[in-house]
Parts: sequence; C-alpha cells; structure tokens
Amino acid sequence: MFCGSVGGASGRRFPVLVACGEAKLSSGAFSAAKVAGVCNVDARNASSALRRLRCMSVRTLGPPFRTYLRQEGAVTPRKEGPSGKQPREQKWGMAPLSAEKLSDSRRSGPRFKFNLKMSKCRKPPLGSGPETFSPDVLADIAELFAKNFSYGKPLNEWQLPEMSEIFTYDHMEFNALLDLKNSLNEVKNLLSDKKLDEWHEHTAFTNKAGKIISHVRKSVNAELCTQAWCKFHEILCSFPLIPQEAFQNGKLNSLHLCEAPGAFIASLNHYLKSHRFPCEWTWVANTLNPYHEANDNLMMIMDDRLIANTLDWWYFGPDNTGDIMTLKYLTGLQNFTSTMDTIHLITADGSFDCQGNPGEQEALVSSLHYCEAVTALMTLGNGGSFVLKMFTLFEHCSINLMYLLNCSFDQVHVFKPATSKAGNSEVYVVCLHYKGREAINPLLSKMVLNFGSEMTRKALFPHHVIPESFLKKHEECCAFFHKYQLQTISENIRLFECMGKEEQTKLNNLRDCAVQHFMQKFQLKPLSRNNWLVKKSNIGCSTNTKWFGQRNRYFRTYNERKVLETLSWKDKVAKGYFNSWAEEHVAYHPGQGSFLEGTTANLDCHLWHVLEGKKLPKVKCSPFCDGEILKALNEAIEKSLGGALNLDPNFRTKKQYYCSCHIFSEELIFSELFSLTRELQDEQLVEPSNQIKCLLVGFSALNETKIQLPLEIVQETAELTTFSCSLLHDGDPAYQQLFLNCLLQSLQRLHTGDAMVLPVLSCFTRFMAGLIYILHSCFRSITFSCPTSSEPLRTCAVLLCVGYQDLPNPVFQYLQNVNELLSVLLHSDAPQQVLQFVPMEVLLKGALLDFLWDLNAAIAKRHLHLIIQGEQEEITSSLELQN
Repeated sequence: MFCGSVGGASGRRFPVLVACGEAKLSSGAFSAAKVAGVCNVDARNASSALRRLRCMSVRTLGPPFRTYLRQEGAVTPRKEGPSGKQPREQKWGMAPLSAEKLSDSRRSGPRFKFNLKMSKCRKPPLGSGPETFSPDVLADIAELFAKNFSYGKPLNEWQLPEMSEIFTYDHMEFNALLDLKNSLNEVKNLLSDKKLDEWHEHTAFTNKAGKIISHVRKSVNAELCTQAWCKFHEILCSFPLIPQEAFQNGKLNSLHLCEAPGAFIASLNHYLKSHRFPCEWTWVANTLNPYHEANDNLMMIMDDRLIANTLDWWYFGPDNTGDIMTLKYLTGLQNFTSTMDTIHLITADGSFDCQGNPGEQEALVSSLHYCEAVTALMTLGNGGSFVLKMFTLFEHCSINLMYLLNCSFDQVHVFKPATSKAGNSEVYVVCLHYKGREAINPLLSKMVLNFGSEMTRKALFPHHVIPESFLKKHEECCAFFHKYQLQTISENIRLFECMGKEEQTKLNNLRDCAVQHFMQKFQLKPLSRNNWLVKKSNIGCSTNTKWFGQRNRYFRTYNERKVLETLSWKDKVAKGYFNSWAEEHVAYHPGQGSFLEGTTANLDCHLWHVLEGKKLPKVKCSPFCDGEILKALNEAIEKSLGGALNLDPNFRTKKQYYCSCHIFSEELIFSELFSLTRELQDEQLVEPSNQIKCLLVGFSALNETKIQLPLEIVQETAELTTFSCSLLHDGDPAYQQLFLNCLLQSLQRLHTGDAMVLPVLSCFTRFMAGLIYILHSCFRSITFSCPTSSEPLRTCAVLLCVGYQDLPNPVFQYLQNVNELLSVLLHSDAPQQVLQFVPMEVLLKGALLDFLWDLNAAIAKRHLHLIIQGEQEEITSSLELQN
C-alpha cells in the first residue's frame, strides 16, 4: 500500500491510498482535488496517475479538516486492530471511495487540476521533537491552543424577534455576567500601580507564545509578520473560512474592516500563495485614514508600511476619514465594492486605545462592533464567513450582537488564538455560512437606521425575547474565557513580584514548545518576496525612523495617567510636564543640516487628482510631525489662549512674552541664502556672471544698512506673515488659498538660478506638504530658518529656496486650477475643502518626509516654548504677589 496526499481547497493535504496498483480516493479528497492542484489529471485517469506515485507520507490533518472529511463521507471512526494498533488507513480516519461514488465522479466528465506532490519524509532536527518536553509542558501548550467555544444551536429555537421589539427597551445587566466582570476587574485593578514599560516587558517574557512571531518571520519569510498576522493564520488554519464556491469559481473576494496596519491581509496572502490556491484574489480594506488631519492618533495604529504602498485598495469613505461609523461610509463602501460579484470573507479587527478606562473596554467599543457587524451583514455574500474581534462578552450589547450573529450564520465560534496574549480580553468571533441578507432583511433595514456611535442608547433586543438556551450557552462561553484570563493575570502578578530560576527555565521550555507546536499544527510554508503584496517598500511614514513608534515613546503607570487627567492646565505647567519641549527647542538649532536638494523626477501631474473632503475642525494628526508634539501644542493653544484662537487667524495675544532663545535676524537669513547660492555657483549649476535675484515674499521693509550682499533683492507684498498659529494651523482654507496664490505669482517673476525667501506658518497638512513638494521640484536646494520672530504664535519660519528651475507649464496650469477651486469653495462657504492635490505616494518619500518632520518640529517647539515660558512667568508672578 502506498500513501499519498491531494491538495485541498483548505490548503491541507487530503489522504490518498494506493493499494494493489489501484487508486482509492476519499470522497473528500476527490472533491477537494477538483478545485485545487497543479497537474492536469482527468478524473477518469486518476487511478493511472496514482499508480505512478512512490511511497508518500501522510501528514496529520487538523481537526476542522477531519470534520470536513467526515461531512463528505470520507472519514470513519478510528478502530483498534487486533494487535492494539490502528491499520494505516484507519489511523488516518480514511474510508475508500465506494464504487457508486467513484462511478458518479467518473460521470462528472470535466478535467480538473490535481496537486499530487511527493511529501518528503524529514526527520526533525535534534532536540526539536515533542519527546524533548515534559508531559506537563506539552499539556500546557495543548491547552493554550485549544481556547475555542462553539455555540451548538438547538433546531429552530433561536429566531430573530419581531420588528416591534427592536430598539425599544433599555439595556439591562445580567447578574451572573456582572459577577464575572467585577471579579475580572478586581484582578485588573492590581495592575494600576505598575509602570507600563516594566509590565509589558514582564508579560512579554511570560507570554508562552512570545517566541512564535519572530520564528515565523524568519522561518517562512512572512510579510508584515506581527501578532495580528499570526493570530489570523491560526484562524485560517483552524476554521474553513474560505467557502468552496470561491475555489469552484476561481475567484475569492475579501473585505477587511478596521484593518490597519494590514497584517490580516498579508497573512491571507501568505496562506493563499504558499498553498498555491487556484483562484484570483481581490481585496478591499478600510481603516481610519492615518493621513487625515482630523483623526486622533490614539484611535489609530500608526504603521503604514502596507497602506502607503497599496493605497488604491483602501477605501476611506466620502469624507476621507475612514470612519466606518457613519451611514455615508456604509453607502460609499457598497458602491466601492459593487464590482465584486460576491464577497466571500469579511474580517473586522477594530478597537481603540482604552488605557484611560480599561475596565470598560467592552462597553466603550460596543458601538464600533455594532457598525462592523452591520457593515458585514450588508455586504457579505450568501455562504460567506465573518471574523469579528471582540473583548469580554458580559454586556447586554454584546449578548445581543452574539445572538444576532447566531441567527444570521449556520455556525458561530468564539476563538482565542494562542498568539493572542492570554492576559487580555481579546477574542475572535468566527461566523461561518452566512444565511444571506434576505433572511434578516427587515431587521437589517432598521439596524441601518440606527447606524453610528449613538446606537447604544437602546438595546437591540430586549432581554425577554432572547431564549434561555442561548443565554445559558453564552454564560458558559463567558465563564470559559474568564477562567483562562483570570489565571493568566494572577500568575503574571505573582511572577512579577518574584520569579525564580526554575520558573524562568520552565517558561523558556513552554515558549520553545509553543513554537514547535505552532509550526507543526499549522504547517506554514515559506513564501518568496516576489509573492509579497509589497515587494519593495520605499515610501511611507514608517520609512522615517524619527516617525515610527512615536506613540509608545512615553510610559506612565495607569495611576499616573489618571492623576495627569485630573490636573488642570496650570498644574501641568507648574509641575513641568512640558519642560522637555522647551529644553529641546533651546538646545536645538533648527534648519542646520536639513535640506531638500536636487530636483525631483518628472511631475506626472496628468495622473494626479484633487481630493476634497469635509472641512477640518482642527488639525489633530499629521504624517509630517511627531504626534506628541502636535498634541501638546494643541493643548497649549486651547488651554492657554482659548478656543477663539481657532476662529480668528488675525488673533494677537495680549500676553507679553520674553524670548530667551536665538532669533534668526534678516542679516543671518540673507547670509545663509548667499552661502547657498555661492555653493551652487561653485558647482557650476549657476553661471557666476549672472546677477542672481532674490525674491522676498511677505516681508516688511528691510533694514538696508544691515544687508550688504551681491544679491538683487525684490520684495513681493503678501499677508502671509499676518496669520496666527491656531488649532487649524495650516489647515485653514483661507491660509492655504493665500499661500498658493502668492506662490503662483512669485514663481512667474523668477528666472533660472534665482532665489526666494518664503514665510511658512507650518506644514502639517497634506495640502501644504504638496506645495513644498512643488517647490522641491523647481529649486535646486531648500532649507529653512526658525525662529524668525520673537512674537508668539505668529509665522516664525521661512523657507530659503535657491537655484530656481522652470516649473513645467502643465504643473503650473494644474496649480492654477487648484487655486480657482480653492477660491470657489472659500467664497461659497462650502462644507468641504481641498485636502490633497499631490498623491500620498509622492508625499511619503524619505527626503521630503525628513525635511517636513524637521521643519514642523522646529515650528511647534518654538510655539510651545513661548507659551509655556509665558505661563510659568505668570505663575511665578502670582506666587510673588501672594507672598
């Protein structure tokens, strides 16, 4: 008897027996082989093909695929042989294909592709076999990988209630679940005095699955291999997420909600390509737009390695925010995905930072989960799969959502991957075989009307319509995961206080065993970089080492963060919470060594388009600045100077500030400018005999006695320096229109080799970054000087641009069109504004990113320095008066 295997649609190997020269395929193997494989083999010729096989080893099948084979009639219960051992075919749970089934298969006629590959019998490396670990360690790791709860549905008992019951009752608490929640929060409260960095370091070591991610990254060349990548791979390999229809039709469509940074997509790509599934895969993703100025950093994952390089596949909605919790977004998404015939798989991995109130994480994110679920139910195709990240399931809103999903899908499982940190509340709800919109259409219509962040005011279903059998099952589910989480947190606290060498050794064994178990259980295969989604990443904020990882720069304990939240603005200033910014500003010499040199490549402006969106209320996020600095500056402006500053660009503070830091005078600015032009002449980029003209934009009358340089100084009047720094910063449409208009007029006055000095308020927005890119394309070198003024919150930086090269006429015309659109929107009081006119792929390249980062950091720290210094002087004066 020869043993072989056939590649199935799931990516697993279905067993094939070759006995006495005749092939016997399990029906599950034959069905799988019809939609997977590489070699062309006719169903009628399967026997002759199999005769040619050598001895092949059969790998152990995972539980879900043994289930699949049983459903296909290909698996029989295991039986002991006379000697106490299982016959080989019974050991693998296989039944030969009956004559009737084989005859039916032969009559099916069409040719299919089979994957008949030789399985190599490889001996594991020395010391890597399971026998090297103790039974206790093996049992512990087996339990780590077995955190799954399935809702067994009674026949026809769980039905959706009447429409009159929907959103009519208040939420209520379930005592048994409330007890579980309270006991869990009691243990969590013991972590309140732990410093985040120390606690994270400790739990990283005690995490039994802690070595898996790095091992997977190295051993199988996984793209964007993060914890999310490994979690989703566990889900893919543990459940039949991909419907058979997708493989039969040769097309797979997936939608990924709240997906940043894109690890689920990368994991699915690895799964499909490493197993060579014969289908054309199309995907669309959503997340909060990391480049939208009105989005909050705390609500986003600031990693754009995949996003920046695959922007065409990401849908950020009609307002460009990416906020899934609006009805307009849902409508827009349906239009965006309308070209997909059927969406077979939807994932939703949404959450946001709940460190301020971790005990109420479930309630805080409930409206997001609701919107994710409604979006999935509205867009998923019949028979499709849905994976939803949730947390604890104690609240009424979670009970209702779980009941809705159980009524909408044939199967619902709650699964905690081994690579999900055991001490957190995260679980994944895996829903299989969607019944379709038609089955729940009346309810969906009403749910859509309650779409958004306010849906939690009334309960989706009242308590009395939910069957007791479901509530009992749900309570079992909650208790199941509650037990494991409580054990993990308690053990981590115990080990945090004292961990001996014996315990450290055991943890290391557990972590090594978990790696081996993961690799053997899920049979990961390497994938070449040519099959990655992003073969070579050279754009994105993540390419800027100054930008990447800024969110985790500062660590405080939970108690310290809560104390900080209770402090007033004055208290924070008095206690010196912002002093580091001022100290950095004084020690820093802005502009030194920060240059944009050389002209950019050809400007393909015919491929560009203008992106409009909802007017910015304030600038809270920027890919071109340290988020912590921007957040601190906004707080300083709002608390110290009042909200009115956001509305009046000509606001001038009445406070008098003493400037203790160095100011770049006009003399110093022109000296730097002349040095730059001389360098260009020395490089023979500009003819020395030519008289260089320097255009000053927006400067007041110059003190000619101080400026004695061989430059022809020409002034261009403008109101650029009259704008104040506000919560809108350079996102004010009026400022943007004025800046662009001045730029267009100034460029028309320049000739080859000329220079220009241009004041700039800041460059936090994509709009202003686009204008800097245009300047970069038509000047040989650009740098900046900051600060140029001792007056707080006024324009305090200037761009020094030298070596002018003609701007191509198509680009100039494109800018003219943008300027006209700005003027129309501004004067019509339209609700939208121009957000972007140069593609993000262009703006996210290294040299420009570095320059904008330095420029914005210098400007923001300057403003912060003056505001904090003024506030501290006021506090000191008040104390002196009191004494």
